[in-house]
Amino acid sequence: MYNIFITINYLIVMYRMTKVLDLSNDVVVETIDVHKVYRLGRIEIHALRGVSLQVRKGEFISIMGPSGSGKTTLLNIIGTLDKPTKGKVYLDGEDITALSDKKLTQIRRKKIGFVFQFHNLIPVLTAIENVELPMVIAGVPREERKKRALHLLKLVGLEDRVNHRPSELSGGEQQRVAIARALANNPSIILADEPTGELDTENSKMVMKIFREAISEEGATSIVVTHNPIVASLTDRILQLRDGKIVKEEKPAEFQLPYIKKES
Repeated sequence: MYNIFITINYLIVMYRMTKVLDLSNDVVVETIDVHKVYRLGRIEIHALRGVSLQVRKGEFISIMGPSGSGKTTLLNIIGTLDKPTKGKVYLDGEDITALSDKKLTQIRRKKIGFVFQFHNLIPVLTAIENVELPMVIAGVPREERKKRALHLLKLVGLEDRVNHRPSELSGGEQQRVAIARALANNPSIILADEPTGELDTENSKMVMKIFREAISEEGATSIVVTHNPIVASLTDRILQLRDGKIVKEEKPAEFQLPYIKKES
C-alpha cells in the first residue's frame, strides 16, 4: 500500500513538472527587466524602464500607449533592430541579448516578419514580386517562392491583384501585401508597428481581421503596436505602456472603447 502511495505521488510530481516544461516551451517571446537608455550628450532619455513580458505561441497581442511611451523601442528590441541597455530578451528560448550582428540578421531573416505603418513596398515590383523578395534574399528556389507567394496573396484576399504594382492598389490592399510579405519565410513571430495608422476605421477593421486570420492560418505569433483602441480590441491581450513601463494588462472584454459618433 505504501509503495502504491509513493508511486502515485511520483506520477503527480512528474505530471506537474511536465506541465511546467510545456508552458516554458510555449513561450515565443520573453523580456526580463528590459531597460533602454538613449544618451544625447549629457542628457539621458529612459525609453524603457524594466519591461518584463511573455508572449506565448499563437497569441495575438497589442501594445498601446501615448507617443514617447516606448512602444516602438520595445518592438525594435524584440525584433533585434536595437539592443537593450540592460535586461534579457529571449526568442524561442534563445537569449538574443549578446548575439553578434551576423547572428541577429539570421534570426530576423528566419524567425521574424515585420509589418510597418507605411507598407514599405518596392514601387517598381508587383504584389507577388514584393512578397517573393524576402524569399529571394533567403535563397528559396524560384518555383517554391512563387508558389508560396501566390498562396499568401490568396490568404489575404489578393489573388486577383498579384500583378499589380503598389500604385495600382488601395492603402488597405498595400497593407495586405505587406502582411503577406511578412509571412513569406514562415516566421515564428510577426511584429507590426501601427499597421493601420494610414487607414480609415472600416479599412482598419478589415485589415486586422485578415491579418489575424492569416496569422492563425500560418501558426505564427504577433505583437501589434497601435494607438487605435479599435485595433487593440481585436487582439487577445492589451498591454498598456506608460513612461517606459507596462502599467496595465487587459483582455478585450475589459477594454473600454471610446465612443465614436456616427456620421448622419
